[in-house]
Amino acid sequence: MDVRIFAGVFFCAALLSACAQTGPKNEMVRICDSTGCSDRPADSATYDTSEAVPDEDPDGRIAALEAQAKEDPRAAYDLGLRFFRGDGVRQDSYRALQWMRDAAERGDLEAQKAVGRFYLTGLEEMGSDPREAEKWLTIAAGRGDKEAEKLLAEATEARKSDDAWYKWSNRWRPYFYRHWYNAYPYRSYWRYGRWYYY
Repeated sequence: MDVRIFAGVFFCAALLSACAQTGPKNEMVRICDSTGCSDRPADSATYDTSEAVPDEDPDGRIAALEAQAKEDPRAAYDLGLRFFRGDGVRQDSYRALQWMRDAAERGDLEAQKAVGRFYLTGLEEMGSDPREAEKWLTIAAGRGDKEAEKLLAEATEARKSDDAWYKWSNRWRPYFYRHWYNAYPYRSYWRYGRWYYY
């Protein structure tokens, strides 16, 4: 069952049970989601940012790309890249990784390599995870990608030695960010009110 549906059903059940009870308005309800469980006031509501369309999207480009991203991993990759760069949307590294990982899980080679890079170097407040990087880079390298093979060797070394990882991340992190802005092209373009792919 989808976590959002479960959370919605759970929230509705909690809300109905809170309405049926009599007593003070500051009663607490236990809410559980993918991040864990917490006790919240029964009359509170939670805003799910993952379903939100960016604030400024006057021509509907990002909304259209989000709709396509749910069906096409290439669109999910492009959307993740746009969120990482802040291109047409507010920069959001969490959503960038979320969309990139979605595309990678659906078999997009460029996304698999990108997710491997994200985990290898770390992303903003997210620290590096060489084991997760190794997993994704192994998949991409297994599909014949030469860049992924090189990064896989680095991820394997990083996993084996924290010292090697520390040196690697300090040395390559600035290069990594430049690489995202210059080396990865978009694979779609906006025309006549919709997205097209090269």
